[in-house]
Amino acid sequence: MKQLSFLFFALVFSTQVNAQTSIFSNLLEKHVSTEGFVNYDAFKADEAQLDNYLSHLESTIPDNSWSENQLKAFWINAYNAYTIKLILKNYPLKSIMDIKKDGKTAWKIPFAKVGGETYTLDEIEHTILRKKYFDPRIHVGVNCASISCPKILNKAFTAVNIDSELEELMKEFVNDSSRNKLGKKKVQISSIFDWFKDDFTKNGSVIDYLNKYANTAINPKAKISYLKYDWRLNSK
Repeated sequence: MKQLSFLFFALVFSTQVNAQTSIFSNLLEKHVSTEGFVNYDAFKADEAQLDNYLSHLESTIPDNSWSENQLKAFWINAYNAYTIKLILKNYPLKSIMDIKKDGKTAWKIPFAKVGGETYTLDEIEHTILRKKYFDPRIHVGVNCASISCPKILNKAFTAVNIDSELEELMKEFVNDSSRNKLGKKKVQISSIFDWFKDDFTKNGSVIDYLNKYANTAINPKAKISYLKYDWRLNSK
């Protein structure tokens, strides 16, 4: 009987989480283009729905019984939802870099409430996602609301879709000539590959990682330089 009660509770809880994730997913589908540009003006009109999802995050404690994919999806969605909320709270603006509070940048402001705790965006990305899951594709999942960022997905991540979506996002990002310029003997690549080099070189060089996704075969000894990051808002 106890086991049946636990299974019933788990099923109900899972259904509630999925329903709340669908709310966020619907908002992304409505206000984010397939190219990853966000219509913040229209999103602002639906801010109350976003707030409903954020209330769900605030009251939901990620459980160790969840699968790794569930946890990864949950935290990436939280990062992206709170980033959008921060933009809307300060909108209109030209760049997330313009946001400052008590001398702190957008990533160091403690405002993201999850499971009764308050986090900065940096804590979600670096202390939770990067430290616990060791997946370099996290860098195409979380979005910093800027032109040079990998595009934001126009749907929420779930335990079911996260692996395939991150794989597709990384492939698109690596081969996007506005963010990475790839040649056989020379590459000009996103500063993300420099800032988080340790993440991309756990099993080889940066070139080795790029070659997993690149449509152009890059020489292992190719010359590497890094492109200047464009922090302008990723707005429509």
